[in-house]
Amino acid sequence: MAKYTKDLWNRDKDGSHKEQRSFIRYAIVATVFFLLFLLLKKDSIITWVQAGFTLRQQDRQIERYERENAALDEKIRMMKDNRDTLERYAREQFYFAEPGDDVYIIE
Repeated sequence: MAKYTKDLWNRDKDGSHKEQRSFIRYAIVATVFFLLFLLLKKDSIITWVQAGFTLRQQDRQIERYERENAALDEKIRMMKDNRDTLERYAREQFYFAEPGDDVYIIE
């Protein structure tokens, strides 16, 4: 096959392999046009790949938000069910204190 592709574009050297060399030239030109069409049109492969990356990133972000929401729901449930947890949260986050408690804020 390598000897047929030597000087492929010179039609004088086609000889007895005229059909084969003509088909190879046609296949090369058609492939180049096809690749240019896929890469340069508005809805190209590059756009598809970028959309795929964006979708994958958004799926990961949705999963992360779902985990955060589940953790927050668990925290809310704990605060509803357990008064000690609610008091500890109020003391730590909002510096609440019971009457007679001394509050020291260290940052």
